[in-house]
Amino acid sequence: MPIEFAKYHGLGNDFILIDNRHSSEPVLTPEQAVSMCDRHFGIGADGAIFALPGQNGTDYTMRIFNSDGSEPEMCGNGIRCLAKFIADLEGEKAKTEYRIHTLAGVISPELRSDGQVKVDMGLPRLLAAEIPTTLATPDVKVIDVPIEVAGKSWSVTCVSMGNPHCITFVDDVSAVALETVGPQFEHHPAFPQRTNTEFIQVMRRDYVKMRVWERGAGVTLACGTGACAAVVAGVLVGKCDRTTAVELPGGVLEIEWAEVSGRIYMTGPAQQVFSGSLSH
Repeated sequence: MPIEFAKYHGLGNDFILIDNRHSSEPVLTPEQAVSMCDRHFGIGADGAIFALPGQNGTDYTMRIFNSDGSEPEMCGNGIRCLAKFIADLEGEKAKTEYRIHTLAGVISPELRSDGQVKVDMGLPRLLAAEIPTTLATPDVKVIDVPIEVAGKSWSVTCVSMGNPHCITFVDDVSAVALETVGPQFEHHPAFPQRTNTEFIQVMRRDYVKMRVWERGAGVTLACGTGACAAVVAGVLVGKCDRTTAVELPGGVLEIEWAEVSGRIYMTGPAQQVFSGSLSH
């Protein structure tokens, strides 16, 4: 039976979106998602996202399989694409704001009139046990801590946005051998659930450049949760303002870490590329 899908991207971080409202479980297995994400023999994407029925009072539930078949807790660019996909599905009945259940908690994207999607990403988690990482004792924050990767020492700060992030500040992000260093960070024994890794070059206190190695997806053009984690890390080490633009290879995200509430807000685009059906 053919599977109907729509292809969306957020700053080049691309996803296969599937209307899964009729079932509380994804209609594809992780293995089928891997095949659909293949850029030569499938549709091509960084992940497959399923719009499932809501639970515990939410409008929808988000599940996502990465291109390697693993399931992350959340995806920042992905949830913007999901919000746009849902609004497109609902047509005239679409709302401007949704409450979406994810494995990282309830996330609330807002579709703005300018085409951007603003997402309340919740509170960052900073203790080592919350990342999780063994770079510090469980109840301690991991800020500017050394780690040995690829034969050199890196100074890293760790943040969870519901999924794990390891952030390091570098002089020139273009000089980082991402395909070599990224996998070694991801699979480092200090990260029992693996990790996303962000390499950050500070241009100004309110503007940074970022390249990312995503857990389960590899090199991607953008990472929403990573951009949020990077700004939190930048504030913690005194390099960034609480409102900072993050330039990724696919474009720019606006990130705000609210001082009073402590919540993170991410604003960026989400666009449909095409739709179709695929036999599997």
